[in-house]
Amino acid sequence: MKILWHQSRATAPPWRPRELFGRAFGKEGAGMAARARIDKLLVERGLFDSRARAQAAVLAGQVSVNGAVAKKPGQEVDEDAQIEARDLHPYVSRGGLKLEAGLDAFGFEVKGKRALDVGSSTGGFTDVLLTRGAASVVAVDVGHDQFHPRLRGRPEVRLFEGTDIRRLEPAQVGEPVDLIVSDVSFISLALVLPPALAFAAEQAALVALVKPQFEAGPAHVRKGVVKDAAIHEAVCARVRGEVEGLGWRVLGLAPSPIEGGDGNREFLLGAVRP
Repeated sequence: MKILWHQSRATAPPWRPRELFGRAFGKEGAGMAARARIDKLLVERGLFDSRARAQAAVLAGQVSVNGAVAKKPGQEVDEDAQIEARDLHPYVSRGGLKLEAGLDAFGFEVKGKRALDVGSSTGGFTDVLLTRGAASVVAVDVGHDQFHPRLRGRPEVRLFEGTDIRRLEPAQVGEPVDLIVSDVSFISLALVLPPALAFAAEQAALVALVKPQFEAGPAHVRKGVVKDAAIHEAVCARVRGEVEGLGWRVLGLAPSPIEGGDGNREFLLGAVRP
């Protein structure tokens, strides 16, 4: 069937063909505004110093485009769109908001404490610890070149990149630590916490981020997400039992104030060493 489409200025439809058939066109049509990813524009406009921080802000619901909250960092918008970033957190990554909530939920004091940050990544947890007056932080991560430059030069921080917590030596940590925090991915806490807690001083405290997507097993994960509340509960109960099995007293679990990647629900476990 041959379809003829004729229009005049007076009868042109209110929508543009590029909006309906965008995939059929390679480049932007003449007279149309150029488009770019939101995270890219946020950095170009000086609202964030890195794409990673811009993406985290979008996922945290802190960015709006033309008055509407942006949902995805990769969303393309007109380059001249009105973009606003509001209620920006003070930490190098949004992960700091999670630890902040955990410390408050369990009433843990940080000032003057020696801390161990397992899975430090960009340094969101470390940033919170320093902001709250930690005397020292040993930051450990298997990755490389992720730690934020703003934290690298801090004299209170000893950074061990490319280091598995299971290979960390007592001599590297020094004195036993008063506070252990953990935010790890692609590995179960069952493998991480035993070696980490071995560095704890008497009456030390623990805040561990429980991520069901890395604890439940592939049978319960769909496209990287665990949605079943029953699985969340089962994972939290199992991790609680594992921590108690290591001789620690679990104070409880609290939901993370923000979701993890891909919209995963996460939980904060608080515990103390008797």
